[in-house]
Amino acid sequence: MSLLGDKIIDWYKDNGRNLPWRNTKNPYKIWISEIILQQTRVAQGYDYYCRFIERFPDFQTLAEADEDEVMKYWQGLGYYSRARNLHEAARSIAEKGTFPDTYPEVRNLKGVGDYTAAAICSFAYDMPCAVVDGNVYRVISRWMGVEEPIDTGAGKKVFAALADELLDKEQPALYNQAIMDFGALQCVPSSPSCMLCPLSDSCVALQKGLVEELPRKVHKTKVSNRYFHYFYVRAGAYTYIYKRGIGDIWRNLYEFPLIETETELDEQGVLQLSQFATLFGNCEVDNIKLVAKNVKHVLSHRVIYADCYEIEIPETACVGGAYQRVLIDDLHKFPVSRLTSRFFSLILEQNI
Repeated sequence: MSLLGDKIIDWYKDNGRNLPWRNTKNPYKIWISEIILQQTRVAQGYDYYCRFIERFPDFQTLAEADEDEVMKYWQGLGYYSRARNLHEAARSIAEKGTFPDTYPEVRNLKGVGDYTAAAICSFAYDMPCAVVDGNVYRVISRWMGVEEPIDTGAGKKVFAALADELLDKEQPALYNQAIMDFGALQCVPSSPSCMLCPLSDSCVALQKGLVEELPRKVHKTKVSNRYFHYFYVRAGAYTYIYKRGIGDIWRNLYEFPLIETETELDEQGVLQLSQFATLFGNCEVDNIKLVAKNVKHVLSHRVIYADCYEIEIPETACVGGAYQRVLIDDLHKFPVSRLTSRFFSLILEQNI
């Protein structure tokens, strides 16, 4: 065992988190946990994992489920392609009848990358596969003083080789869990407690004063603004929604009729849009009111500023476009984005 492995495993035995997916060798449950924890903190993902496993305890149950129900159980986690890929992969596993048990087969599952495949294979099958996630990048870069950027092809190869070299091949699952928890709890991104760290006497970054600078990145994410104008339509006991398609965010999630503009508009500007006339030109609009203005919703590469209007039309009227007419009381049944869920809550509160 390496000096790093020896120290962090000792640390892990005293400080590691007791999580349900760590108390099993079931590859399905480990797979579900790893997909949920992609882009999601453990504190947020924990309850989602428990609910998901309770409803879909095995890949057969998940494969047989309707996609809308799967998406509903994922609602609020974000990065919804994860749920779609999970569902598609479950169906491919069900066709074969058993969960894959080799690295290439696991890696070939829809939505599974190098890290996730290594995690599943080491945790479920004790294969000597080194995991490399954000926590591992941070621990290795600081402890070894590696200044190679982690977001380049060359940097990823360097860290993959180092992770494999440092891996405890005799107990890979324990080592992988230890280094990830060490990065999540001890060697944190900002202001780590270096003086209380068991690696302080051997950490190159600490010795060189580079702790806050490592790991390095060279690429900055370009963030764009988008402006959404939603319309909650009250047509007696009914309203209108639609299912977002491919090629944009929130694919296969439902939302109210939407007009997107290039810039922020006030209420008068929205009402003068040609798209507004297309939606409601054939309706006798009884009342329009602003429910929410300029609600900010941050995604990884976008910031959305959204307004929501409530519009009353006769129950027999029809909104222009391919919208689904549903009972207002049934809105809770549809999987929606966190932003749309916020508008649902606002509207229900205002109409109690």
